[in-house]
Amino acid sequence: MKKVDVPGKAFLTRERVLRAALDMADELGVESLSMRRLGSRLGVEAMSLYNHVEGKEDVLDGILELVIGEIAVPAAGVDWRTAMRERAVSARKAFSLHPWAAALMDSRTSSGPGRLGYFDAVVGALTGAGFPLERAGRALSVLDCYIYGFALQRRNMASGGRERAEDRAEALRDSAPTEAYPHLARMIEWTVAHGYDEDADFEFGLTLILDGLEGMLNPGRG
Repeated sequence: MKKVDVPGKAFLTRERVLRAALDMADELGVESLSMRRLGSRLGVEAMSLYNHVEGKEDVLDGILELVIGEIAVPAAGVDWRTAMRERAVSARKAFSLHPWAAALMDSRTSSGPGRLGYFDAVVGALTGAGFPLERAGRALSVLDCYIYGFALQRRNMASGGRERAEDRAEALRDSAPTEAYPHLARMIEWTVAHGYDEDADFEFGLTLILDGLEGMLNPGRG
């Protein structure tokens, strides 16, 4: 494990500790985090870290705040649909850079100011567009289920050792003969021939959700 160059304990800050923890989670997985290993990475005893963080749970909340800082927060006055799309795309990018973050974000019960401000801005963008509070909550839920679910699916696919979907399809081809599974076999052959466009796949689902929400907000449109 590489160590972060810290010239003495006096130079430790909360930001340095959390950045080191973020790097460790990205490289080794969030389950690798411990105060002892984090201290070793920074070249200090684990006890020195407690001057800057309260413990592992505080570290987990802190690195999640750093990831949330990479996600586009809806700005005041921006069209709700544009804001939700920008948020979704930037969240997908953040979860791609930090594959552990989607599951962690969905499981933490504590929230820092970054996370609270993030969700407050999303709810504000939806209610400001005219969604009743109940529907704004459901819209937030379905969007996040899609964003987190897409990220977790991609993480699971990558962990299988054959990251490209077309590779996975080719591996499945022999176990799905055309005569037994004609429709699946055609899909497999198409995927092998044309490849898998992850961006288009994400945009397809996101557009369906946004179209559905817009239909609820403006039922007479179109």
